[in-house]
Amino acid sequence: MAITKDTIKYVAGLARIGMTGKELEHFTGQLDRILEYVHELKDLNVSGLEPTSHVMEMKNVYRADRVRPSLPVSEVLKNAPDKANNLFKVKKIIEKI
Repeated sequence: MAITKDTIKYVAGLARIGMTGKELEHFTGQLDRILEYVHELKDLNVSGLEPTSHVMEMKNVYRADRVRPSLPVSEVLKNAPDKANNLFKVKKIIEKI
């Protein structure tokens, strides 16, 4: 699957990232090479390998949950650019297509 400039423009639009023509050219080439490499990986024989999510063994470290006092709402919201009803107010970023 070849990556085209239109694909990069579409994805950049979804992510709301503005791109110059030079950046479009650069990322089109980069992503195309990445997909070519992934396609090469499909040809590897991995039948004898066990599934894994990490190369090294991972162990979660849990801590006990403790109830502690929270910050007052006024302190939390003091640097908020916009607020309403003790909540952060943000602009809508999802649009209908």
